[in-house]
Amino acid sequence: MAWHDGTVTAPLTPPHQPDPHDPWQAPPSGSHLAPAFDSPDDPDTATELRQAAVVTVLVALAGVALGLLWLWLAPRVPLVSDGSAVFLENSEGEEAIGADGTFVLLAAGFGLLSAAAVFWRLRRGGVLVVIALALGSVLGSLAAWRVGVWLGPSSDVVARAREAGKGVVFDAPLELHGVAAAVLVWPFVALALHVLLTAAFGEREPVPEPEWAGLGWSSYYGEPGAGGPPPGPGGAGQGGPPSGGPGGSGGPGGS
Repeated sequence: MAWHDGTVTAPLTPPHQPDPHDPWQAPPSGSHLAPAFDSPDDPDTATELRQAAVVTVLVALAGVALGLLWLWLAPRVPLVSDGSAVFLENSEGEEAIGADGTFVLLAAGFGLLSAAAVFWRLRRGGVLVVIALALGSVLGSLAAWRVGVWLGPSSDVVARAREAGKGVVFDAPLELHGVAAAVLVWPFVALALHVLLTAAFGEREPVPEPEWAGLGWSSYYGEPGAGGPPPGPGGAGQGGPPSGGPGGSGGPGGS
């Protein structure tokens, strides 16, 4: 309190300061919590889209190699003509189903290779990369099927039998009987291996602890058995009048 020209002025009271140990204190205006899972190494959406497009194109182009291998390794089905009809040279042979088995085995191998390559190159790729792997595998299987049929023996059996002549053995067209099942082998194998590799060797992001995680009950009320909240102004052990001061039991005004 001060005197100025006969008037009494009271000291200005400082504004209320919030308790820094209050766990329920609202954050300052305009502040917000930073996202917990953002990382500068994570690809953004545009980068992930580009990676997915590249994966789709490269995996689909690999189907051309699969088609060429299928054409080279698939067993041939021998046919023969008697001048009026075309027959299998060996009716009990297994060449008719050998083409399907060869395609399935090759597709499974390509699925393993493509999944391993994508995981090794884009280990931090997201969902779009996985979808691109599946889509590219389906397109690659379809491309392999069409390439093998297109480059294989002609599908015009009658013309080829007439060209070969009576009693001359010639190869049947390269066919894939179970198209739907065979085409799905590559994507299923690729996705299964990619999931296993991600679960076993994928990089895991550490989950950051929020800043307010340590401002719990223990920091405000103390550890169990500590006896209550931390001392404040006028509390025990800080700024209180001594027992022997004025008004205390040992002072002049005591009993």
